[in-house]
Amino acid sequence: MARRTPLWDRHVARGARMVEFGGYEMPLQYSGIRDEHLAVRGRAGVFDISHMGEVLLTGAGAEASVQRLVANDVARLSPGSALYGVMCTEAGGIVDDVIVYRRLQGEGGSPPPEDGFLVVVNAATREKDVAWMRAHLLADTELTDISDRIALIAVQGPGAVDIVAPLCEAEVRDLRPFRSTGARVAGIDASTSVVSRTGYTGEDGVEIYIDADRGGELWDALLDAGRDRGLVPAGLGARDTLRLEAGLRLYGQDMDESVDPYSAGLGWTVKLAKGDFCGSDALRRIAEQGPPRTTVGLSLEGRSIARHGHPVRDGDREAGEVTSGGYSFTLGHGIATALVDPGVAGSDHLDVDIRGTMTAAAVVPLPFYKRPRS
Repeated sequence: MARRTPLWDRHVARGARMVEFGGYEMPLQYSGIRDEHLAVRGRAGVFDISHMGEVLLTGAGAEASVQRLVANDVARLSPGSALYGVMCTEAGGIVDDVIVYRRLQGEGGSPPPEDGFLVVVNAATREKDVAWMRAHLLADTELTDISDRIALIAVQGPGAVDIVAPLCEAEVRDLRPFRSTGARVAGIDASTSVVSRTGYTGEDGVEIYIDADRGGELWDALLDAGRDRGLVPAGLGARDTLRLEAGLRLYGQDMDESVDPYSAGLGWTVKLAKGDFCGSDALRRIAEQGPPRTTVGLSLEGRSIARHGHPVRDGDREAGEVTSGGYSFTLGHGIATALVDPGVAGSDHLDVDIRGTMTAAAVVPLPFYKRPRS
């Protein structure tokens, strides 16, 4: 049976179309994917992302353990800051992609006495990730899966920060991307109340961590605060179309344990100079020899829609396959990402086999969409 987030009753009450995703019953859409997508691009949307997993690592060995687990360099993180990274197998495949916070302010009511890290993992891989992390921990590190204690709500869009800021005791407008602060929101007393300048839509915005039993109260307060600013509740459908336009990867589609970070276009998250870590030997070889595949962006003609698994062809030969695809409501045509042979990555055009119909696709840079800078 699928799990339910702390906000499940709110979604049902608003008539959301519910689906199972990552082991949770989640809202796919409310008013419609297109409407929610465009609201986030133009105004703001609020998402329940409480299905995500949160793993706390503390103790004298916490930093060394996280350095071993994650290919990025967490030693450069200051308190309250975060980075995006991947955890890799010894063969260099991606166990999961994660966000790592150093000493997330507000967890447990106050900063822990030791250096601590919070690793945010994907819902579908939570149990696998926790088991893998435990198997690779170094000494003097305590790992605690706090996922069920946390509700996580994202407010995204050009108006997001202006909606959230008046509700916060801290000045969230001053937060730089991938920085967080412990702050009471909407006057809600909670042992965990953290605002982070992060997101998964390509827009500005925040993600708010709060005690699970206060999540519904926060959700209501955010919708009330954003009512006159065009804030809408948004579901997984819009979250997927938004992240695809922004060129953001989805674990299980664009990458998995058979895909290395260089092939996935995430080589920038691999810091080989920091020393040995899980998968470092394999990743050094891949970096030296070149990855076996390359991720490219594809722009399709008209309303043609490529989907995960559709073959990609270069003339008469198969060159790879689509990893993610859909219709871009912002651009007005189909877009896709694909894993292809390195030799064809420089081509101007490739073909996508959409259920037996060859559809021309231009090879374009990622991301497909970048938000305007103020």
